[in-house]
Amino acid sequence: MAYTAPPSFTTRPTLSGTFGMAASTHWLATASAQSVLERGGNAFDAVVAGAFVLHIVEPHLNGPGGDLVGIFATADDATPTVLMGQGPAPAGATIERFRAEGLDLVPGAGGLAAAIPGAVDAWLLLLRDHGTWELTDVLAYAIGYARDGHALGPAAAATIGRVASLFMRDWTTSADLWMPGGAPPAAGTVVRNPAYAAVLDGLVHASCTVRDDGPIGRAARIDAARSEWKSGLVAQEAAAFVAAPHRHSSGGLHAGVIGVDDFASFDAGYEPAVTGEFRGRTIAKAGPWTQGPAILQTLGMLEPLADDLLDPSQEEGAHTILEAQKLAFADRDAWFGDDDVDLDALLSADYLDERRSLIDGEASTAFRPGALRGRAASHPPLRTTPASATALGVGEPTVAKSGETRGDTCHIDVIDRWGNIISVTPSGGWLQSSPTIPALGFCLGTRLQMTWLEPGLTSTLRPGRRPRTTLTPTLVLHDGLPEFAIGSPGGDQQDQWQLLVLLRMIVGGYSPQQAIDAPALHTTALVDSFWPRTWDPAGAVVEDRLGDDVIAGLERRGHVVTRAGDWSLGRVSAVGRDASTGLVWGAANPRGMQGYAAGR
Repeated sequence: MAYTAPPSFTTRPTLSGTFGMAASTHWLATASAQSVLERGGNAFDAVVAGAFVLHIVEPHLNGPGGDLVGIFATADDATPTVLMGQGPAPAGATIERFRAEGLDLVPGAGGLAAAIPGAVDAWLLLLRDHGTWELTDVLAYAIGYARDGHALGPAAAATIGRVASLFMRDWTTSADLWMPGGAPPAAGTVVRNPAYAAVLDGLVHASCTVRDDGPIGRAARIDAARSEWKSGLVAQEAAAFVAAPHRHSSGGLHAGVIGVDDFASFDAGYEPAVTGEFRGRTIAKAGPWTQGPAILQTLGMLEPLADDLLDPSQEEGAHTILEAQKLAFADRDAWFGDDDVDLDALLSADYLDERRSLIDGEASTAFRPGALRGRAASHPPLRTTPASATALGVGEPTVAKSGETRGDTCHIDVIDRWGNIISVTPSGGWLQSSPTIPALGFCLGTRLQMTWLEPGLTSTLRPGRRPRTTLTPTLVLHDGLPEFAIGSPGGDQQDQWQLLVLLRMIVGGYSPQQAIDAPALHTTALVDSFWPRTWDPAGAVVEDRLGDDVIAGLERRGHVVTRAGDWSLGRVSAVGRDASTGLVWGAANPRGMQGYAAGR
């Protein structure tokens, strides 16, 4: 059968121009990034400005207490480079400490689950090394929205409403910030965060203490702000605040273990990307301390198959894609982590042939990681029923296994007229992660929930080691040059939703916006990266627009299908350059009516 033809209708056009494009999960971040481009900044100035705005306008999806993963190429060097903004476990975060607290899982909410915040240092590092603007100009957008206010989005308002009783009963500092009238704010309410505005002002002030002129002086000014972040007000207030016991998702009262020295110990950095080839493109991802290489495995399994088997809009294609992803995610859960992961073996042609041979016409219900060079996998516990939970906003809020949309993380992409291109997925430090630190206007993240309290696993909790994160932006190259940058929020679904767009663009010939708009699906037959870490054998979530015939066919094959409505799955955005015309383009997800692209 032929690949399903691209739809003639899209919710919005794929934007094109010659100047520059920005796309993100919130229009104010997109507008801020594009404003920087219009004023002469490059893609790196723009993405940092937009990212700090995301802290303000999507506080339920990311925050300064969180983390990020980025991937980029510069106008001078097409080599894909990873921006590493994932902080490790604090020195006091040991299995023994957590077990002594009566825990068998790292909680999904509360300060005990906090990794060292990595996002802000990573943004400042990127600005120092690849941007051109001064910090005061880049942060002006976020400071303005924090101090003067912005209209609270419906999803943010709904999130506050879901955790309102927790805020009022236990996390009273969060209630003070997000419910100043004693009740959850309605969508459209103008909200302000003067404490966070003051934190950003403090970084600007620190930068202004360096008076040297020229590029060296600019770098020193940004480094002064980085030092202030790591050892000044933020580190001191955060460490002191979470040291007091507070309610966690486990239901118990626990104190955090992060200290001032932990903040000072972390430096964001750069790493080489991991790449794989697919249908004439090079797909670049971050390493196995993220879930990124899993999509390289999936594409490697799908590469030699007939085009219709790579079509998510057909029954056999949807089934094949789901089954390949199950195999890749089983390897993720068994082998990935902040260790010496044998990626050469995991991505080798022979291994991928072996994995592909396991795909048949029925939905698998087994957890099937592969053996590497004679070594059997050590996999985490398989929990098919959730642990007991309190009414906390736990885990990374994403599309639940029930199909209910609860929000997720955020994303931003920028390309400029010079050829700089970047894709970044910031996350963590959601307003529902842990109690708000009053002097800072934000809370810490909970990325340690992606680690295990069982020794001997690649993702076992260990001080100084990064939790294996779900954050996974993508850079696609053609003939050695960057073609487009793409990413999505969505926890375990991030690469699954990106995969559908990649297949439809590269194999099906869809335009970027056609591919983003097209109906989505994903598997839940993986070990959930977020508390309470359950596994759902044969589970699949689909948009109803996939069609009754395709959905019924998946069910006949044994998939346990949850319908999630017509427009609920996927929040992909992308920017790129058309090599044949030289035009830049941008596209963004219409679901939720919040993500937008802009450019000219």
